[in-house]
Amino acid sequence: MELVDIRAFNCCGYPMRNTDQKTALLFSARNLALAEQADLNVLTLCQCCFGTLKKAAYLLANDAQLRDEANAFLSKEKLHYQGKTEVTHLLSLLHKEIGEAAIKETLKTPFKDIKIAAHYGCHALRPSDVMQFDDPVAPKVLDELVSLTGAKSVDWSQKLECCGAPLTGVNDDLSMSLTAKKLANARASGADYLSVACPWCQIQFDDVQKGMEAAGRTDADLPSILYIQLLGLAMGIPGEMLGLSRNKKDICGVNAFIAQ
Repeated sequence: MELVDIRAFNCCGYPMRNTDQKTALLFSARNLALAEQADLNVLTLCQCCFGTLKKAAYLLANDAQLRDEANAFLSKEKLHYQGKTEVTHLLSLLHKEIGEAAIKETLKTPFKDIKIAAHYGCHALRPSDVMQFDDPVAPKVLDELVSLTGAKSVDWSQKLECCGAPLTGVNDDLSMSLTAKKLANARASGADYLSVACPWCQIQFDDVQKGMEAAGRTDADLPSILYIQLLGLAMGIPGEMLGLSRNKKDICGVNAFIAQ
């Protein structure tokens, strides 16, 4: 697989979805048109970007009037979107395209005796007929990918609840309340770490959790690690290269669970 960086990409539009849906759609349409112009599909790690781009592609494919309006806007930059670009989430690529056997071949330092609470994030699962990512009620993609690293994915009742990030800056009290409930539930379920697929959820469980601790809003003390970091460690990639030093919650202890 070869990755191509399209530097002209703009924001996916997600931050504006709830205040100006038309502008959010045009932001996504521009990215999709740029990818189509380069004869490329789109691969994304963030659930918010995935959900926004996937929903935009769906709307543009099923609403001719909306597609014409978007293309009138795109024509100012000599862009045109025909609906040929596919949007794929990185976890889907790992799980469906690369597959279990190929991933296992790359593992050099798998984990042992570590328990992980897998957090899926909202936007990759719903609406399920549009996202087509996983079962929205009983997803398993992330749990199975976590298990591939040698870690144990624990059952926890708050797995599919929102992390609280969309409310940060809008209703901080409610945002932190949602986060605190998830952290407490994951810890009570025996998890040593949270593992998330979405960078925005990671910020909530990492940076915001750190602030919550200082404010006395949580005592769960549950570090969060991006799944890609977890997989990278199991592949023997140094933590510094994976950006572990940038995590606000100390994640270095995860190395103690690597099988010797």
